[in-house]
Amino acid sequence: MANVVVVGAQWGDEGKGKIVDWLSERADVIARFQGGHNAGHTLVIDGEVFKLSLLPSGIVRKGKISVIGNGVVLDPWALVAEIEKLAKQGVEITPDNLMIAENAPLILPLHGELDRGREAQSSVAKIGTTGRGIGPAYEDKVGRRVIRVADLADEATLQTRVGRLLVHHDALRKGLGLPPVDVDKLMADLREIAPKVLPFAKPVWREMNTARKAGKRILFEGAQGSLLDVDFGTYPFVTSSTTISGSAASGTGMGPGSIDFVLGIVKAYTTRVGEGPFACELFDSVGEHLATVGREKGTVTGRSRRCGWFDAVLVRQTCALSGVNGIALTKMDVLDGLKELKICVAYELDGKILDYLPTAADQQARVTPIYETMEGWSESTAGARSWADLPGAAVKYVRRIEELIDCPVALLSTSPERDDTILVTDPFAD
Repeated sequence: MANVVVVGAQWGDEGKGKIVDWLSERADVIARFQGGHNAGHTLVIDGEVFKLSLLPSGIVRKGKISVIGNGVVLDPWALVAEIEKLAKQGVEITPDNLMIAENAPLILPLHGELDRGREAQSSVAKIGTTGRGIGPAYEDKVGRRVIRVADLADEATLQTRVGRLLVHHDALRKGLGLPPVDVDKLMADLREIAPKVLPFAKPVWREMNTARKAGKRILFEGAQGSLLDVDFGTYPFVTSSTTISGSAASGTGMGPGSIDFVLGIVKAYTTRVGEGPFACELFDSVGEHLATVGREKGTVTGRSRRCGWFDAVLVRQTCALSGVNGIALTKMDVLDGLKELKICVAYELDGKILDYLPTAADQQARVTPIYETMEGWSESTAGARSWADLPGAAVKYVRRIEELIDCPVALLSTSPERDDTILVTDPFAD
């Protein structure tokens, strides 16, 4: 059976939630492999809206196994709150349909406090984080002092880990003008949350490999976008994990041979949330159209997304980095009514033409887009379910994108409804 990795091929917010939900109906296992509860997926199922931050999108589907892998940093309080919220919407979550990697790192309250304290420093350039502690938790993971899910089961280990952690954090907090961590309260909070989390803890690597050998279809669900990758994104305005497809295997304890198809989710224009370079950003009426018609607000933060024309340079680059086999092009209907469309086909920097985004931060901030103009369309593409339902100009726009990014369209999404999808290539085809 084919196993599929879904990654965002821009700065995130590409509509991964709908696509993952659409695919999850045919998958047996749906696994998150990186990120934290700064990720946001909005699902619309039979008219009901589900907003997820940490749980895999497959959790709303009966008969599916959802997995939070070791590559995810887990806020246990956010997890419990999300489980309780979904329960009110009729979604039952038990250890039978959700498993969490025993070696997944925990996000503690002190991580969020450190995150927000750093962003508040006027002398330091803001990165635009969500302030939820994701970055500091990954720092502690790499620094070998993080608390992991399995540690919650043993009081002696937990005390040792907390002691080591606070030696580091109290020094940082002093420099930021924050008080020392109340160790008694932290320990009490961890003891209280432990029995709510531990029933879901399993050796995910073993369960995932067993599922693969049994011929189960696995869907790996990425969070954030490829341009927020800590190595290949617009550093330092990035997230703290590896968001490209290669981390699907390491983030769940599987080998690279477990990946059969990589699906890149791509919006028909470009958006990003937070700080950082954005060569194609628009500040005119078109930008306002994209933001308004596209309802460009962050699922998790509610922050307005910055909007701009489609950047083929960036998407070609991210498709190469993740080995994308096909893209799912979303939100085509937002472009309805625009008389002309522009696509960024190259950059100009200091008199030179570039066909890629340079690594140096100052150069990323200074590149200017070179546009190709195409005819728009006045007809509606919303709800189209076949190529015949699309205006000719819309079809030309899609075909030109395929040429420029050197990658075919596998799916075309024409509304938030899961059935409003044109299937070209089935990622799960054997």
